[in-house]
Amino acid sequence: MHPLYCQANALTGSIIAAAIEVHRDKGPGLVESIYEWRLIRELDLRDLTTANQRLVTISYKGFTREEPLRFDVLVEDCVLIEAKSVERVLPVHKAQLLSYMKLLNVPVGLLINFNVPRLVDGVSRLMLPGANLQALR
Repeated sequence: MHPLYCQANALTGSIIAAAIEVHRDKGPGLVESIYEWRLIRELDLRDLTTANQRLVTISYKGFTREEPLRFDVLVEDCVLIEAKSVERVLPVHKAQLLSYMKLLNVPVGLLINFNVPRLVDGVSRLMLPGANLQALR
């Protein structure tokens, strides 16, 4: 099991509730950056720690480099959020979130599309493969 999985799993309800509050205020139709900023502020009001950029070490065949990774919102270092305002979520959106989760070693990700009438219909939850499995003893 990923060491942060239990914490991440427990936080997703609070994060989705914060996103619903943001969506309830103005509804769909705004640009992603506005939803992202409002979500960060709402999470701050709920005393959750957030970040939206981090240096990560990229490795390839023995070579490494530090790369600034710009992602939407990382909550408590264990849940990564990708905020969208699109007509339809595409497979590439989920692939990007999963790739960032792997680079940051974050067990749970939420893809939140704010361009829907009911926000719960725009939320997708992703997990790193094996993040919730107990290690064999």
